[in-house]
Amino acid sequence: MMLKPSIDTLLDKVPSKYSLVMLQAKRAHELEAGAKPTQDFKSVKSTLRALEEIESGNVVIHPDPVSKRAAVRAKLEADRIAKEEEERKIKEQIAKEKEEEGEKI
Repeated sequence: MMLKPSIDTLLDKVPSKYSLVMLQAKRAHELEAGAKPTQDFKSVKSTLRALEEIESGNVVIHPDPVSKRAAVRAKLEADRIAKEEEERKIKEQIAKEKEEEGEKI
């Protein structure tokens, strides 16, 4: 049985078998979680779909993983701050409505 895509073509895209396995596993999890595919697939399984994307060059290892992690952390922090700000505004609005309701009585 021949695996498509072949390991030789895949190793031309990534530096090692370990990197290939890690990239494939992460992308397969993303696809299963509902990530948007980058192409049409021949395969049904998410693990083989991830390999197809790696072979086509649509999914690659980030050249600077440290900066990628920092960017992800910064985005998460910005999202957290935005959520807290929205909750604060909602609480202020509720307090204002209660105050106006108390004046009407």
